Amino acid sequence: MIMKDKIGLVMGMANEYSIAYGITKSLMSNGAKVMFTAQSDRFQQKIWNMEGFKSSKIYVCDVTDDCNIDEVFYSIKEEYDSIDFIVHSIAFSDKNELQGKYYNTSRKNFLNAMDISCFSLTKVCQYANSIMPNGGSIVTLTYYGSEKTVPNYNVMGVAKAALESSVRYLAADLGEFNIRINAVSAGPIKTLASSGVGEFSKVLEFEKNRSPLKRNITREEIGNACTFLLSDLASGITGEILHVDCGCNTVGIKF
Repeated sequence: MIMKDKIGLVMGMANEYSIAYGITKSLMSNGAKVMFTAQSDRFQQKIWNMEGFKSSKIYVCDVTDDCNIDEVFYSIKEEYDSIDFIVHSIAFSDKNELQGKYYNTSRKNFLNAMDISCFSLTKVCQYANSIMPNGGSIVTLTYYGSEKTVPNYNVMGVAKAALESSVRYLAADLGEFNIRINAVSAGPIKTLASSGVGEFSKVLEFEKNRSPLKRNITREEIGNACTFLLSDLASGITGEILHVDCGCNTVGIKF
């Protein structure tokens, strides 16, 4: 129960196959109280329909709309006064551009991917000090495609690289307020987002065969790693990228 008496926010859970779902289940099993943001009314209802979340507080939050974000965090501050953690599990790219050559990425999709996948974290952190007056912890999610080329990951690899750099700068900014921020680089896993990446099944098979454990990572394992980083057990860890991938650390992936 390392999260007993802790309350926090999970942003970006889409369904039971989301990494955010595994994180939420781990947080709750360790004693945390969790509220959510959802992209739209439709996703809000989907979360309510999930087992165990019917009575959860869920705010609709479009992270491309500054006014909407302002309203959500003002409401959280008014209702809870302070929270202890935030999970940022938000990323997006047009799936039609997650195949073929990276240089074919359109300007519109590049800017949209950067806005949703990267800047949204920075925007959220603008509220960190006001809603975490006693300190706290933030975790975001990244992927190995930020460091090495992964077929068809394309603009998302660039966005995740920017996200990881943001984590380091945000750690320096927030440290004086006793707020930590880290990223978990999860190995490939089947989610709604990953289903849009071309030939993703080949990535899963490649990682499985290269891994010392001869398998892919699970949502539960990623969730437990995030819970650790959000807990007081990780009180001296900030600005880090933690790899949770069954030990596979390849030098680029080619098929």
